[in-house]
Amino acid sequence: MIQAAEQLRSQVGLTRACAAFGVARSSVYAHRTPKTSTQRTPMSPANALRPAEREHIWQTLTEPRFVDQTPYEIVPQLLDEGHYRGSIRTFYRVLAENQAVPERRDIVRRIRPAPVPRLTATKPLQVWTWDITQFGCLIRGVALYLYLILDLFSRYIVGWLLADRQSGALAEQLLRTTAERWHILPGQLTVHNDNGAPMIAKPVIDLWVQLNVTPSYSRPHVSNDNPFSESLFKTVQYHPTFPGRFADPAQATRWMRAMERWYNWRHAHTGLGLMTPAAVHFGFAETLWAKRQAVLHQAYATRPERFSRGRPNPPRWPDAVHINPLPTLLLPGDVPTEAP
Repeated sequence: MIQAAEQLRSQVGLTRACAAFGVARSSVYAHRTPKTSTQRTPMSPANALRPAEREHIWQTLTEPRFVDQTPYEIVPQLLDEGHYRGSIRTFYRVLAENQAVPERRDIVRRIRPAPVPRLTATKPLQVWTWDITQFGCLIRGVALYLYLILDLFSRYIVGWLLADRQSGALAEQLLRTTAERWHILPGQLTVHNDNGAPMIAKPVIDLWVQLNVTPSYSRPHVSNDNPFSESLFKTVQYHPTFPGRFADPAQATRWMRAMERWYNWRHAHTGLGLMTPAAVHFGFAETLWAKRQAVLHQAYATRPERFSRGRPNPPRWPDAVHINPLPTLLLPGDVPTEAP
């Protein structure tokens, strides 16, 4: 139709020719000058990795010293050494391209134990719990991370470290030196923590094997599985002298040393019958308790009408401390039931 309209156009004009064949003039014009393709050849962004750069990152990730570390640990180390290979996200993209990220997640899943951790401590140096929190710093670009280890039974701070990053190697160093300082014997200790990268790093897992320590892990996204470490962080950061942000790492270290002394030796812990962690940890809580009891009994003998509930006794620390204790088993007859 378009070609016929073109042939008739020279005789009657384009408008009449198009009307005669029922063809739009625009169709004729389009037929004369067909559209050229407007598709553009895709261009790589200016910041895209070159093949050689991508290969260099992969070689870095597979170096023996980095093979068990995450990009969050690798990139800062490279910067400290004066090298820039790429951002943390770039490193993760290269891992994904080489199908290495799922493998690391599989490793994490394999070392996770039972879904609900259930721990009981009946004496000091039996169960430790540890975690990492961050402090603010007035120096731009400087991060402060507090690694803190707590004895579950006594609530005594047995070890801590302030560092500028979260690292499995630093965690392993702190845990090893703390175990040596307290003369931990093989098979003596259980250590509980969450599933953060430093906690499940290969150096830490290898340390537990070397020391015959039983590891315990919180369930993902369940803060109540590590309540004692969380509570201690709250006590630290809500202390009246806590500055919010420290001037520099040296100031943070001085403050934390003073905090450790106050918490271990002066803090009357409500979970310990108002004893200090040091009193329970080193075994002189019983002597202090007897002294408090004698004072209360003397006060009762002097004026018993002040004590409506009879002869008073000071509160005691618990005989056992639990993380996720088993629920109490109810036997038939413990709960009244309706007659059928």
